[in-house]
Amino acid sequence: MQRTASWKAVVLVVGLMLGGASHLQAQPLKVFILAGQSNMQGHVAISTFPSMADDPKTAPILREMLNAEGKPRVCKNVWIASIGCAGNDTNEQTGRLTAGFGASRFGKLRSNIGPEFTFGLYMEKLVGGPILIIKTSWGGKSLNTDFRPPSAGPYVWNSYEIAQLKRRGANMAQIKADKIKTTGVYYRLMIGYVRKVLANIKRVDPQYNPKQGYELAGFVWFQGWNDMVDSWTYPQRKRPGGYDLYSQLMGMFIEDVRKDLAAPHMPFVIGVMGIGGMHVDKGHIQMKYFRQAEVAPTLLPQFKGNVVAVQTAPYWLDKLAMLHARMSRYWRKVNAIVAAEKNRSLQNKMRVMAKNFTPEEWKALQGTSNYSFHYLGAARIMAPIGKAFAEAAAKLDKQTQLTVVRGK
Repeated sequence: MQRTASWKAVVLVVGLMLGGASHLQAQPLKVFILAGQSNMQGHVAISTFPSMADDPKTAPILREMLNAEGKPRVCKNVWIASIGCAGNDTNEQTGRLTAGFGASRFGKLRSNIGPEFTFGLYMEKLVGGPILIIKTSWGGKSLNTDFRPPSAGPYVWNSYEIAQLKRRGANMAQIKADKIKTTGVYYRLMIGYVRKVLANIKRVDPQYNPKQGYELAGFVWFQGWNDMVDSWTYPQRKRPGGYDLYSQLMGMFIEDVRKDLAAPHMPFVIGVMGIGGMHVDKGHIQMKYFRQAEVAPTLLPQFKGNVVAVQTAPYWLDKLAMLHARMSRYWRKVNAIVAAEKNRSLQNKMRVMAKNFTPEEWKALQGTSNYSFHYLGAARIMAPIGKAFAEAAAKLDKQTQLTVVRGK
């Protein structure tokens, strides 16, 4: 009797496992597009992961990011195809999602993450089906030129720009010709790559079943630095409404992407720049106005309920940023000391630098790996941002009826 009961239990478990796998395969593949500039690329070193364990807000996220051996988790049902992070504009990285799909670091691949890692981890939990992430991201790119949507037409020169160029004695004909060549290049590269991946999904995700098809389930946009600091395109940027042009371009971008990918109902998530945290009114007023411009498209009637903004400022860490700024100020002194010691190795520089901080402060600084405009290269900041993007996209996905594209 006991042996019969045990065999029945095994059969039941196996049946549930096979049924679960069958159910998973029966669902359409959910495709999420992640696009933007350097912070979508991701400049967060994997070496900063341990710092998350010391923060009660991020420790639970770290547990999701690591496997039982303490290594970065490899997703079973989330695949990724990415360009723009591997050394040049079109080098491609593909595979099951794990850590290492961020920007190359000192020429080394698989050393950084962006928001894609925790986005995929949490999306897998939230939607429960097969997922493909298509990531297109390039550092130092603007919406007004590089990602300029087709419906915006050619770049429009304002009077301030023209006056500045003439004052410098610039060759206007050459400058305008160069602008024509660069306008919209990365928009077209983005759309072209997405189409390429969708045309042969099994090249990236061998588990894909064309009979079940796929849904374009969401688009996450994380960009803005180059527009925010562009005082020529936005000469009134330190005044209310100074970035209205950005809002207009963002609205056109959303509509053009949906049109060009034949996905009129595809939800959009706009990641609002959060560098500097919640208190940017003093000294960086343009950041306040730029954030408002990023949110503005979500208020348009046609985007109500299908375009949302996710604020990333709440994930900024003021104390960590202040420590990082202190370290930046000490570099001249540190370089002078190591030069006198005739030992300019990185190890020696770090030994000298550490003397300027308490042990607790120095430990915290090991959780940074890049500049402030890259969110300090801190997993404690970027990992919660990716999670927040996933939660927003999953919510939109649940309330949106999407078209399933089936293969032949």
